[in-house]
Amino acid sequence: MSKGKNRFTVIGAAFAALAAATAIEARAEETFDLDALVEAAKKEKPINVYDSTGKIVEMAEAFTTKYGVKATGVKVSANSQLEMIIREAQAGNVQGDVALITDAPAALAQLLPQGFVESYLPGDMKEKIPAAFQEPLAISTNANVWAYNTEAYDKCPVTNIWELTEAKWKGKIALVDPLTKSTYTDWFNQLEKHADAKVAEAYKTHFGKDLETAEKSAAAAWIKALAQNGPLVTDGDDPVAEAVGAAGQKEPFFGLLSSAKFRDNEGKGYKLGLCTELTPWVGWTYTKLGLIASKSASPNSAKLFIHYVLTEEGIGPQMKDGKLPTNTDIKMPADEPSGIMEVADRLFPYNAATGLEDFDRREEWQDFWRVNYSK
Repeated sequence: MSKGKNRFTVIGAAFAALAAATAIEARAEETFDLDALVEAAKKEKPINVYDSTGKIVEMAEAFTTKYGVKATGVKVSANSQLEMIIREAQAGNVQGDVALITDAPAALAQLLPQGFVESYLPGDMKEKIPAAFQEPLAISTNANVWAYNTEAYDKCPVTNIWELTEAKWKGKIALVDPLTKSTYTDWFNQLEKHADAKVAEAYKTHFGKDLETAEKSAAAAWIKALAQNGPLVTDGDDPVAEAVGAAGQKEPFFGLLSSAKFRDNEGKGYKLGLCTELTPWVGWTYTKLGLIASKSASPNSAKLFIHYVLTEEGIGPQMKDGKLPTNTDIKMPADEPSGIMEVADRLFPYNAATGLEDFDRREEWQDFWRVNYSK
């Protein structure tokens, strides 16, 4: 876990900077009585929990079985979560009591300041969750990684991100459409703000000469070249996983996808392999928040679920997908299928210090991608 701890240090420090900048506070009791919370929750109406992964269904079922408090997991994309939470709060008709949301910049810009949601930290978790992840509460850090088909290649066919801009990969790269998933445009902005020198260095390493570009940054030059190389853009990670990992392909796609999709190697017979030597990063991270609807009719049940998801039992189904819990007492399972913990120090970490700028520049980066994208 040493590499994972290093990631906590980097991501956590940056996340704390954003939390401080937006003056968000998490509520935590000085004393915490789990038994009393369970009893209070049993007197309330059932709750719904929003999350962008289907694993939330089994998590909610296990929670219900454990505590006798009814919870229903609902798979909802981060973008849809934002719209639903705002609409429900404004209408005074809360349906989603708990939101596990990966769009941290939007939550910090749109949900918390308006009082649509609250951040709650169970008192017995104060010593287990690094301070940087407490305000607002983050339950995990997630990753998107570059992958290849291990049946078609005996090793990763790409060693440098600039290779993806060359003619040999034209129309053979797959990724989620940056116009539909904001974490991708956040990543674009992060590259420009925090890693532009490394992108330029990677260019020189690959081509043997300094980058010359009319774009404002090396990151913008790479993003433009990638868009112009005609990648397959999809509406989610599942089509990317299939395009890259489906068995029996002679010329499979090379792709960028959630580390969670490596479970399809067993479930669907895919041949996904993690590109462990890709320069300068094998992938990038983002953060998932755990928030409670301020107008929930079942606040104790919602608090109980937040507590549950901070435990190994609660977050376990998502850990199998390579999602790293913020509770430092929890160890990653040895059978996590992607092998991401072995290269955790080679993931480009999300730096939340510019999270609000990431949010503000989303439309700009979408326009940049739209203008340059060609099939």
